[in-house]
Amino acid sequence: MIHDRATDIAIQDKLKNNHCYGCGADNPLGMQIKSYWNGEVSTCTYTPRPEHCAGPTQYLYGGLIASLIDCHSVGTAMANYYDSEGRDVGDDPQIWCVTGRLTVSYLKPTPIGKPVELRATITEWTEKKTTLKCTMYSDGVATAEGEVIAIRVPSEWRD
Repeated sequence: MIHDRATDIAIQDKLKNNHCYGCGADNPLGMQIKSYWNGEVSTCTYTPRPEHCAGPTQYLYGGLIASLIDCHSVGTAMANYYDSEGRDVGDDPQIWCVTGRLTVSYLKPTPIGKPVELRATITEWTEKKTTLKCTMYSDGVATAEGEVIAIRVPSEWRD
């Protein structure tokens, strides 16, 4: 299924009471990332702000790169769990995942003055654990890649 960002609703906008700094639609001071899942690949385009710079102001801060990879991948894992249960993202009972492990390789400096695109794919998943590979691109050039292990947590985790 191909998603049209003009009409589709992002994964994060379907989740209730999500205050995560990176992906929480309910955190007005957060990054407000938007991820779109087509069942095989999820994509996210993010436009860094000038204050997201590294020491040199023309490059994106590595911690922000890690946050983007982390939040985009965990959202993808949650969307996959909903899909596997034949439910729409955000339907009750809600499905939540947390980061079990995050590794990032920085391939090239990421320019700050233009949007970046993230593409995540699932490499393995079980009932409770999903492993994902995520690559960040700037102008079509891979600048960072990460592996995320997302752990499905019980609904009481949110209480």
